[in-house]
Amino acid sequence: MASPAVQAPRSASSKTESYVDNKRKADIRQANIAAARTVADAVRTSLGPKGMDKMISLASGEVLITNDGATILNNMELLQPAAKMLVDLSKSQDVVAGDGTTTVVVIAGALLKHCLSLLTAGIHPTVISDSLHKLSLKAVDVLTAMAVPVELSDRDSLIKSASTSLNSKVVSQYSSLLAPIAVDSVLSVVDPEKPDLVVDLRDVKIVKKLGGTVDDTELVKGLVFDKKVSHAAGGPTRVENANIAVIQFQISPPKTDIEQSIKSILRDAVTDLSLHYLAKAKIMVIKDIERDEIEFITKSLNCLPIANIEHFRAEKLGYADLVEEVSIGDGKIVKITGIKDMGRTTTVLVRGSNQLVLDEAERSLHDALCVVRCLVNKRFLIAGGGAPEIELSRQLGAWAKVLHGMESYCVRSFAEALEVIPYTLAENAGLNPIAIVTELRNRHAGGENNAGINVRKGQITNIWDENVVQPLLVSTSAITLATECVRMILKIDDIVTVR
Repeated sequence: MASPAVQAPRSASSKTESYVDNKRKADIRQANIAAARTVADAVRTSLGPKGMDKMISLASGEVLITNDGATILNNMELLQPAAKMLVDLSKSQDVVAGDGTTTVVVIAGALLKHCLSLLTAGIHPTVISDSLHKLSLKAVDVLTAMAVPVELSDRDSLIKSASTSLNSKVVSQYSSLLAPIAVDSVLSVVDPEKPDLVVDLRDVKIVKKLGGTVDDTELVKGLVFDKKVSHAAGGPTRVENANIAVIQFQISPPKTDIEQSIKSILRDAVTDLSLHYLAKAKIMVIKDIERDEIEFITKSLNCLPIANIEHFRAEKLGYADLVEEVSIGDGKIVKITGIKDMGRTTTVLVRGSNQLVLDEAERSLHDALCVVRCLVNKRFLIAGGGAPEIELSRQLGAWAKVLHGMESYCVRSFAEALEVIPYTLAENAGLNPIAIVTELRNRHAGGENNAGINVRKGQITNIWDENVVQPLLVSTSAITLATECVRMILKIDDIVTVR
């Protein structure tokens, strides 16, 4: 008769090793979560129209003043890998939506805080991760149901959305000027015959010029060069009904019998002797154009670059009503306007009294352009002011009740985490965050889905009626990307350093 198999009891040393191993993994998760939350806390005070600005001192000696989440995070010197993941998270949000870069990091930080509580309660990281995934899918459905469709012909709604983005920037006082410029810029590069194509913001060129104020910023339907005309004495600085050639070859002194009146844009060097003869022929010259600008220039002028003097053909030239040198502040620019058969491009000339304001105006305008691009790609608007997040929290909390086991517990915890956005908006505005969030919960429970925080009035109002709106894509991508990042951090149980 065979004897039954008997398993030897585990030794005390094996139990100790297992405990130590699990303890180390738990410590690594806690360290990663703590590092990532530190980054989130660093930018949390910058959220919303009343958020604080950060002064960033660069190694080069330059100073930046901004409250743009992506800019702040990009300039942080971080060593901890998990902390760097939040920087990448912000970059991803910037690529997808162009706005909400602070929001996505703050949401990730709040989710991580609740993850730590769940881990401490003994819930396995995989269970928490799976619950997060289900929550993100449900959240997108809830947000989509709240959204309102918008048409590109509804210019007012587009401007309202761009204004909401600009109202949280350093240059918020200029939102009434910059928002219409952002809308008109994007709409001018959209092909009406192919409206479903992704808008390429490289077709909108932003030219910065020091001098004046942001109020002097303008949309130019043409080309602007941040340089003066290159010419010898007597050369033209203004040409009407101009034929324009983009040439990419070395100019040598022309023969005396030349009688062309072609105005040329030059990328390569032009000798002083060449400039002398070109001036005599009344040919305006703009030289030292950067190589990466050639594509934009030729697309705008609807012309072809010329690589050889023998390739000059009328069909390769561009035409414009006016090319002129204009004095601005202490410098000069060259404007080309009235371009015949102009391609789908546009130029925005941004002005500012100092370099800090100029740089921040450019960053803010870029975010506004991205917001309008979002609406072209996904034509739905949603309320701002913390309204979508508090509604998400309410609906996801109700949904958690129909789930079972640990999944229900996790979803309910994460639903509470989403209240961090209205809480932070209230806190940054100097309001009582607990009282504000409590009232918001009650308002939304009563069916006021668009109730949000009006930080300028310091109270809760129907935020939609206050024209505080944003693209649906900004909110959905923030939730999706934040949950993806948190799930990735949760699944890390060890750090291996390769030297």
